[in-house]
Amino acid sequence: MTSTVERSETRASDRPSSSLPRPDRTARWRVASRLARRQLRHTMLSSVLIGTLVLLPIAAMAAYAVIGASMIGTPQERVTAELGRMQAWISVGGPPGGGFWQAPTDPTWTGYTDDSALAREGTPIADATTVLPSGTEAIRVVESIVRVQTPDGVTGIPAWGGDVWDPRFEGRYDVLEGAAPKTDREIMATPATLERLGITIGDEVVLTDSDRTYTVVGTLDSAVLSDATAALFLPSSAALAGEARWYLPDLPLSWPEVEKLNEDGVVAYSRPVILDPPRLTANTIQGSSTADDGALWTVLIVLIAGGLFSAYVVVMLAGAAFAVAARRQQRSLAVAASVGASASDLRRVILLQGTALGLVSGTLGLALGVGAATLIMTLFADGSATQFWGFHVPWPVLAGILTFSVLVGTAAAAAPARTVARSDTLSALRGARRPQTPRASRPIWGSILLLVGVGLTIGSAFAVLAIGATGIPWDSPLRTIPPLGIVIGPILVQLGILLSGRWLLWVTAKALSRLSLAARIAARDAAANSSRTVPAFAAIAATVFIAVFAIGQTSMQNAWTAREWGYQAPVGTLAISIQEDGTAAPIDGARAVDATRAAIELAEGAGASGTAVISRQREIWAYATSGDVPADETRVIAVLPKRHLLDPASESSFMNGQNRPNPIAVISAGDIEAALGTALSPAQRAAYRNGAAIVSDPRWVTGGTIDVAAWTGREAFDGEMPDNIWTRWEGAPSSSDPIWERKVDAIVLDLPHQAVAVAIAPETAADFDMVAQPSLVIASFDSPIPVDVRDRVQEQADTVNTDGWSIAPYFEDGPPDDSLWMIPILGAVGVLVLGASGVALSLARFERRPDDATLSAVGGTDGLRRRIGFWQGLIIAGFGTIAGAAAGVLPPIGFAIQSRDTLLIHDVPWLVLALLAVALPLAIALVSWLVPPRKAELTRRTAIA
Repeated sequence: MTSTVERSETRASDRPSSSLPRPDRTARWRVASRLARRQLRHTMLSSVLIGTLVLLPIAAMAAYAVIGASMIGTPQERVTAELGRMQAWISVGGPPGGGFWQAPTDPTWTGYTDDSALAREGTPIADATTVLPSGTEAIRVVESIVRVQTPDGVTGIPAWGGDVWDPRFEGRYDVLEGAAPKTDREIMATPATLERLGITIGDEVVLTDSDRTYTVVGTLDSAVLSDATAALFLPSSAALAGEARWYLPDLPLSWPEVEKLNEDGVVAYSRPVILDPPRLTANTIQGSSTADDGALWTVLIVLIAGGLFSAYVVVMLAGAAFAVAARRQQRSLAVAASVGASASDLRRVILLQGTALGLVSGTLGLALGVGAATLIMTLFADGSATQFWGFHVPWPVLAGILTFSVLVGTAAAAAPARTVARSDTLSALRGARRPQTPRASRPIWGSILLLVGVGLTIGSAFAVLAIGATGIPWDSPLRTIPPLGIVIGPILVQLGILLSGRWLLWVTAKALSRLSLAARIAARDAAANSSRTVPAFAAIAATVFIAVFAIGQTSMQNAWTAREWGYQAPVGTLAISIQEDGTAAPIDGARAVDATRAAIELAEGAGASGTAVISRQREIWAYATSGDVPADETRVIAVLPKRHLLDPASESSFMNGQNRPNPIAVISAGDIEAALGTALSPAQRAAYRNGAAIVSDPRWVTGGTIDVAAWTGREAFDGEMPDNIWTRWEGAPSSSDPIWERKVDAIVLDLPHQAVAVAIAPETAADFDMVAQPSLVIASFDSPIPVDVRDRVQEQADTVNTDGWSIAPYFEDGPPDDSLWMIPILGAVGVLVLGASGVALSLARFERRPDDATLSAVGGTDGLRRRIGFWQGLIIAGFGTIAGAAAGVLPPIGFAIQSRDTLLIHDVPWLVLALLAVALPLAIALVSWLVPPRKAELTRRTAIA
């Protein structure tokens, strides 16, 4: 008997899991990509927030890259701006012989192969065209300064002499309007010149230095001048004195031909050489040919530095936003896990969201940055072809920025992705929101890093001191490592605070729980959601760290600068030095009278309310040798007491605004108040006229008098007279006895910022047989001096100088004002901290909506919710600013320790830093309190038994 047994039906779900077909990796990526795309659309607000955080720095980096690249000219652009359609220009570079050479792409970089020929005494050739082949066409162009009568007086204007309107100069010089000159009395000018002189085409221009009159027949633009620059273009018959160049329209010069010209002391800028530069091995030449590479490296370094900082801040803030978004996706991802998605799949979904946002935001940021660069270049272009050579888009750099954006987006999603992958599926399906429990290892490692960072900073500072006392060579790596430790140490401190952040929040929550209900709820919320709180205050801490570092370090350096500032005159005045041309020494005779008159007229033309003339003895170093000093010349000086002299064995240098070797200034009684910028009493003025000396530095005074003595000029030259700086050192010339010495009554004034240490009246100087000549004119003003007046004074000074003397104006503004740079830094930090705090508080309010609904349901008022917002802002911003300030003060302290009292810790503006660390969080907390909370909405939670 037979029977048939039916096979039981087996369902796929009853098979062992090992026998189920597993989807391949491509399918998993495809599904993860689809889920990531859906989740991004579902959490649109957080996606836009994260995308904006990534987009802004990417746009800034792209704009900077385009602007930086546009400021670096291509060889073709440089050739066009330098030559137009010419083939080359040549000029005289130095005496021939001695292995004279030039850099291929920079004719100003020259030298001699023979080191002894660096200071060659020879005669350069007068005409560079004499070394060219016979019959070579050359157009001579001379650059100079001419004096022109303007509505504001006589001023100097750049001028070029030669036929620059030749059509072959197109690209270098371009005719804009009118016609080219046809006679020796016709010239061209830039449009800015017509505006400055108040003339139009067809009017006349008078050159006061040559007393010639020219007619302007057209306007011309130079590639190297801005639209606001006034300039004149004269015919070659004007015979301007200045540097000459000969432009070659038809003769291209190869590099061997350029080297041949170098043998005769002639340099050349050649089109073929610039477009195809030769490969050279000489270090001096090679170094000059990489100027563009250096500019490009500067752009890249700034991009890298700014990118690293922005990446840290963006990863922190975007990571906090991703953490909130990931918690919103937790239930939907748990559903995916319940139907077979692995932890890797869940991690992949979150990471792909970050990658997608990084890619999209990076693309939009590049477009926005390129557009912003276009707008900035358009708004700030000055018309010069050499400011922005062209619109250069550095595609490789932009590709790197886009890759960087993708990496930043992915990195921001890394921590939330790891958290989601480790979450419990059942708890996520139930909607449980349990707070994260801090792990003991994090605060331990954070504390270790914090202590290591502090120790590294302080230890590195003392290491610098120890190394400075040894004989280690200055180029040894051991000298560069400790300063790096001073900077790296505070970074480790920040990382330690970041690792310990969750534990610090728990400790803070326990401490604040006793203050009030609002403080307890806000602190516990911050501790329970540390994944969004810690990154937020870490971003704030990084910003404050850089600001505190910059403020502390720069303040100490500026304070040191102020202590060592060499004042030329009282602050707010104009000091016009009178010098013998080429020697910087006072002049004598009729030339001194002419130069003094010119300086006073210059000051009065600038609107000075008063002037004072300061005379001094001729500087002894103005003579070449001791034998050149006249035998009957004497030197009268005030002698500084020995207790104030420096020991050359312990002090290696000396800086002071006073002229200690020649300290006595001769100033008339009528000019003394204007010269010193102070008022004298009638008794002081009378004593000054009667022979007393005014002393602004009490170190010169002993018992109410100063010591004045005289030596011969040759003794002063040979070092046998006191120099009022150093004590006598071993091997120094022996001191000579003075010709005479006297005690002079001193009128001590409290004027610490003075270049004049000792002043006497002309009658007193005559009694001392002092021969003093004008050396300085000081002009005082009743109001601050405008920038245009300062520019005009500088220009007019150049026009009055002669071959025998020159005047050099200098506006004494004193040391740099800290507010000029501190206010922008504080403003930038305030904006960044407000932005970071705004992001963190917005995320906190968004994530607290269910809790707010519960709080409202049990009787919580809007005032309570406002106070919770206040404490949330105070906790987040306060943690960040205090942590950043604590780490930021470490580098200035370290550098102050290693500076050997050059930088002083008490120069750090501690009050400003305290306001930054305390007042800024309070302001943010107050704003958070002022912004009303959103109306609470009741929610339903799914419960799974």
